[in-house]
Formats: sequence, C-alpha cells, structure tokens
Amino acid sequence: MTEDTSDTDKPGFGLLDGIVGFHLRLAHGAVYRHFTETFSELGLTQKQVSVLWMVGDKPGVAQIELGSRLRMDRATTMTIVNRLQERGYMRRERSSSDGRKQALHLTPAGEAALVEATQCIELHEAWLKSRFTPQEVEKLVEMLARIHE
Repeated sequence: MTEDTSDTDKPGFGLLDGIVGFHLRLAHGAVYRHFTETFSELGLTQKQVSVLWMVGDKPGVAQIELGSRLRMDRATTMTIVNRLQERGYMRRERSSSDGRKQALHLTPAGEAALVEATQCIELHEAWLKSRFTPQEVEKLVEMLARIHE
C-alpha cells in the first residue's frame, strides 16, 4: 500500500502557516531570487530597472517625483540615478518648468538597456504568472495593491 505524502511533501511551518506576512516574505524572496537570476547578465537591480522604466515612460520626470512614485527616499533615488548616470544610461537636466528640479532622461545606451531589461521582465513575469490563472493574476495584483497603496 502506498502512503499519500502530499501533506508531508510540503514544509510545515507550524504556527507560521497562518501568518500572511510570513508567506509574503517567502514569496518576495522567491520572486527576488528569480529576478536576480534573470537580470544577472544585465547587472541591474530591481530598483534600477524600475527607474529606467519610469524615466523611459516619462522622459523629463523630476528626480523628486520619480522617488515619490517609486516610494524611495531622496538619498536612495539619488544613489540609483547617480549609478545609472555613471553607466551612461541616464542624464540629468535642469527642469524647464522649475530650475530647482532635476529632469531625468535616458541616453541611447539607457534606451538600449531598457529594451534588454524589458525582455528580461517579460521572462520574469511569464515565470511568475505561470503559477496562476489570468483571473488569479488580476485578483492578486488588486489584493497586493491594497497593501501598498
């Protein structure tokens, strides 16, 4: 007689099984590891990719607005923009509407990096979404947005 091991194949976490934050942390770790593997050849972090994406989507976005939208503090935003600028992916200009603000633009190298990053994101997203139905993906995004909005 064969024993049903479906319950024993899964790691038991005891009382942690019912802790939503614990499962979010494990899920975040799995997603982060896959992202890192997918982007290893590009040498970009999640935050750097997000900055490239947003600046590509909104050329001339103010550095302060970028940080606010991505929920990063000023120091983190500045560090990421500096690193992308050092790599030749981004340039700063004085804002035409407010000279105190830095308007951000991608360079041609930054646009090329964003094309590569977009391809990696598509692979990463396909991996992640393969675990859910399209309806579940929509619901998951909706539910996660409730936490971070």
